[in-house]
Amino acid sequence: MNDPGLDAPINDGAKGVEQEHEEEEEEMQEEQAFLNPSRWWFASTAFPLLAGTFGPMASAFSICALVENWRVSIPPGGTEEHGIDQKDPQWLIAVNAVSLTFALISNLALLMNMARRLSFSIAQPITIIGWYLASIMLIGLVIAATYDLPLPSGEDRALTQAFYYAVMAAALYFMVSTLMVITVYGAHKGHYPKEFKLTMSQRTLMLQTISFLVYLLGGAAVYHRIESWKFLDAVYWADFTLLTVGIGDDYTPKSHLGRGLLFPYAIGGIVIIGLVIGSIRSLVLERGKKKVGARMVEKQRESVIKRMRKTDGNFKLNPLSKGRDLTGNGTSERERREEEFNLMRQVQNQATKKQQWMSLFISGGAWFTLWFIGAVVFWKAEVNQGWSYFESLYFSYTSLLTIGYGDFQPESNSGKAFFVFWSLLAVPTLTILISNMGDTVVKGIRDLTLYLGEITVLPGEYGTMMRIKAGASKLTAGKLFAEGNLMEEPPGLWGEKAGQDSEKQDHGGITSDRFAGVLEQDELDEAKMARDRGDKLGEDIHLWHFMLCKEIRNIMKHLNDSPPRKYSYEEWAWFLKLMGEDEASSTFHRAPHIHARTAGETGPELQNGQTQDSDGNVRQWSWIGNRSPLMGETEEAEWVLERLTQTLETKLKEQRTSQKRASVDVEKTPMSRGSSKTLEEGPNGAVEKGASSQ
Repeated sequence: MNDPGLDAPINDGAKGVEQEHEEEEEEMQEEQAFLNPSRWWFASTAFPLLAGTFGPMASAFSICALVENWRVSIPPGGTEEHGIDQKDPQWLIAVNAVSLTFALISNLALLMNMARRLSFSIAQPITIIGWYLASIMLIGLVIAATYDLPLPSGEDRALTQAFYYAVMAAALYFMVSTLMVITVYGAHKGHYPKEFKLTMSQRTLMLQTISFLVYLLGGAAVYHRIESWKFLDAVYWADFTLLTVGIGDDYTPKSHLGRGLLFPYAIGGIVIIGLVIGSIRSLVLERGKKKVGARMVEKQRESVIKRMRKTDGNFKLNPLSKGRDLTGNGTSERERREEEFNLMRQVQNQATKKQQWMSLFISGGAWFTLWFIGAVVFWKAEVNQGWSYFESLYFSYTSLLTIGYGDFQPESNSGKAFFVFWSLLAVPTLTILISNMGDTVVKGIRDLTLYLGEITVLPGEYGTMMRIKAGASKLTAGKLFAEGNLMEEPPGLWGEKAGQDSEKQDHGGITSDRFAGVLEQDELDEAKMARDRGDKLGEDIHLWHFMLCKEIRNIMKHLNDSPPRKYSYEEWAWFLKLMGEDEASSTFHRAPHIHARTAGETGPELQNGQTQDSDGNVRQWSWIGNRSPLMGETEEAEWVLERLTQTLETKLKEQRTSQKRASVDVEKTPMSRGSSKTLEEGPNGAVEKGASSQ
């Protein structure tokens, strides 16, 4: 018979189990992604994110293409900026509106799919087909407007900003739909699941981009009415105002109402831009760098192993039987493991430097491309103004850096429309470039400035000799003067402290720290009680638990260190000892594999940083292998904390199970008839207390 009162708890319990299982699967997929080729990470994460960002931008441009006529007639002696509007045919307006409708439906389907409100198999065909149809319709209209639509005889004709917005919208629709085709292809081939699991940063970036576009068009609509500007001229004004470029005085508010509304409007737009920049930095520079950096570490690791196997360094990779030296090099297993650990650290450092400079070159190349190509477009668009290429280069540079002198400004319809799109692309490009410069060029200039200051007029706290030792240690990869971190690092480009600032960090919160402290004290008290009653085994067990709790509390302070905490080999050996692994024993050691299994295969090889299987049993691993704790997405402090916590939890469960089993055995102990005795725990376990009845 079912108890109605148990239905809710049972359902809640089932949901909790399912949710825990889903979280475990997500963690597994995150770890697997590090071994997949980076192109599939782009296809599964970056491409949908780009589609979700540029899709709404294309729709905004479609709205701009719909609100005004596409053609103007230029009277003799006039210019296109002051041309006379020619009414568009009804069929052009209708097809344009249908194209916008298809695009909006595609955007909505993609967003609902990302929010898991619509399945992948339903949403993606709608999204891809809708964007392709919108693109094809706009391309047809662009061709028709360019060649087939007649104008009054005897007058020159020109195309308006609306026409050029239609061109850019058609190109963006085609681009994002093609990206989604690649994403669907990768999911169909099984390289990743057929669903989007966007992080909070990814969702935030998409929503903030949509909010900015709505804010931009909304403000343009308001100033279109207040200042009697054309709507697309108002869009152009809103763009260079919110991006703080400030081009010239052709478009400035003249009315008191317009100037008064500028105060809140500009501040609101700048705030949204700041949020977008923060999201870009969080997403691309933190999440993207981890993905690319992990892939470069994997490539560097494989290269080092191949090179060592071809040379006489192969002995460093093979565990020594029972810790004995079989190579004649006088190396113990622990010393070999330490060399292996140091080799992995060198791999990480080299890969990090390569990744930093590669990121700088890519972002710098993107910025220079945007600068030079933008200058070419403005040079060709502003032919009526007679700009030279150098003047276009000058204008593009001052606009990209938001200097905005105003001595040059686009006046042509094509130049204004392109400026809006071009300046919006400059926001993420410049953000990424500046952050990448902070890791390389700015850091070098900062170190050089400090060095020159210390040897000249501003001697530092550590003195010139300590600075020379630190430089020698860096140049020799720690072989000279390797006494830890010789000097404290100064603040970085964004103001973050490079040293280990553990006092301010509290990842687990005050409650978790207090709980660990109480448990630590309880275990210490239990150890003292066991020692008092002569239980040596019980004392050792509780002291082990005490050390686990103590290290857990210490590591909790390292979780939010910036840069992330990296432990020495001695610290790692101690942590592994607490987890039940001995670095001096080769039982759980193995030679590293060059290649890990790919996503198409199954098995524990897929997980980086996993030295245990699903049942908690220790697997053989190498410091320079893919199972190494130094590999994978998880930071070292998080990895150690998780493993120490699992060890403590397992040992406490074993202790409780042992105590329950002992209690059951005591209860089953037969007692003589007529006796009235109770049981009391003593030095030798359960002993009898009391006297037999008379």
